[in-house]
Amino acid sequence: MSNVDPRPSVAASAAVPTSPTTEPWALSATEALAAFRSKELSPVDYLEALIGRITAEDERINAVTEVVEEAVTSAREAETFYTNATDDDLAEAAAARPLLGLPVIAKEKHAIAGRGLTQGLLHERDTIAEHDAAIVSRIRSAGGYIHARATSPEFSCATITHSPMWGVTRNPWNPDLSAGGSSGGSGSALASGFAPLATASDIAGSTRLPAAFTGTVGFKAPYGRIPGAQPLAADWYRGDGPMARTVADAALLAKVMVGVDPSDHATIASPGFLDGFDPAAAVDRLRGRKVALCVRLGDFPVGKDIEANTRAVASALESAGARVEEIELPWTAERIFETAFTHFGHLLAPAMRADTRGHEDTLADYTLRFMADAEAVAARRTFYDGLVMEAQIQAELAAAIDGFDVLLAPTSAVAGLEADASYLDGITIGTDGVGRERGADGAIAGSGGTAGVRLEHYWQAHMTMPFNICNRVPIVNVPSGMADCGIPTGVQVIGHPYDDRAAFAVAAAIEQLRPWAGLAPNRSQSRLT
Repeated sequence: MSNVDPRPSVAASAAVPTSPTTEPWALSATEALAAFRSKELSPVDYLEALIGRITAEDERINAVTEVVEEAVTSAREAETFYTNATDDDLAEAAAARPLLGLPVIAKEKHAIAGRGLTQGLLHERDTIAEHDAAIVSRIRSAGGYIHARATSPEFSCATITHSPMWGVTRNPWNPDLSAGGSSGGSGSALASGFAPLATASDIAGSTRLPAAFTGTVGFKAPYGRIPGAQPLAADWYRGDGPMARTVADAALLAKVMVGVDPSDHATIASPGFLDGFDPAAAVDRLRGRKVALCVRLGDFPVGKDIEANTRAVASALESAGARVEEIELPWTAERIFETAFTHFGHLLAPAMRADTRGHEDTLADYTLRFMADAEAVAARRTFYDGLVMEAQIQAELAAAIDGFDVLLAPTSAVAGLEADASYLDGITIGTDGVGRERGADGAIAGSGGTAGVRLEHYWQAHMTMPFNICNRVPIVNVPSGMADCGIPTGVQVIGHPYDDRAAFAVAAAIEQLRPWAGLAPNRSQSRLT
């Protein structure tokens, strides 16, 4: 018997459905490809529309570090192909070069040969990449190209996106709030219509959190699916991956990214990855699927609007024939934090120290705090202690979802973060769901909220890290509704280890049952129906 509250959420029922714009920049990747193949849209015109969109809107949100000028050459080559292609040529290209003519915005940490590679660090502003990142190389091989690059915080070590190097990246739904981090530039760019596809990375939620806060789709692949850059490719928490505005588009880019790469010893063969995945049939195939629902993942302080949106998603799945059952997990936000920061203290913090020695005075305050916090935890817990803690959390997840196809959970307990905050002294969640800093005098910075739940570390407000600890599970974030603070909320669809197909299938069903246009409403209105 289901334990899901069948009542519709207030947030969902109050949303006003509207039609997305028909401007070229608003097309999804799959829509753009179809228009290229039918000769209804030129790849050059599409690129020009996206660049025009960046020019018109990026001053407001600051998501783009640079436009890649040579992208026009790639667009022209694609235009020539499509102009002259026969049906056989198109069929061959669809198989061999599935991204042909599609522009992709790349997170700045993903290297492009001959271009800067700063990771947001001022002292790296003159560093030039010698080689393309593996996923950038795979995008090129598939016929896609990088037309712009997106902001991230220093070292991708924060769940907000601002830095002395790039400034503050804002959420296009509400510019006072953050687009999340660390792939905040990618999420903000997608939601603003700057690109149909983006690269992202995720070591503690850096793909899924920006996707949740911007109303986009993000995929955290199981460890080994997608190659990363050495030496930290050996860190089993991390994973590069795709972001997009639709589940189909995220799957399209993911299929290009996966597989063995000689530059990353951890990569695994992925034959048939998502072959036959048909988003259009996802709802029809829901009947009989077993979905575990866990709203708090233990004791995370989930906001009422987030809980309502999550339960509305679960109810929609149940109405479509899935068997949904609410479960509990014996986790605490504090234990998850302690486990993850033991890991970070023994792996990531030493790497960060080595790369920044002598440049501490140029670093963002949150970078210094991240290293200090991670080192403090590692000082009291050994590397082996961390492995024991990880194994326990992994076993608890496996036991909890045994017999289910997927687990459904919110992506963040807090609905929003302030765009320019660093959260050095923890986080207080206001009545509007926004997490706010506490100033030196003990007051809550900003307005619109009153003192509520107080967390010692702001990372304890996010529900993504458990699934980096459980590092072989696939996770797809999809929008779940609107928060009271005026930005989207998201849910995570978590599969069993390496069962990516189940996670994508349920995510696609959610997308169809609760449609979402994926674009922020500054020019094009989008809401859940």
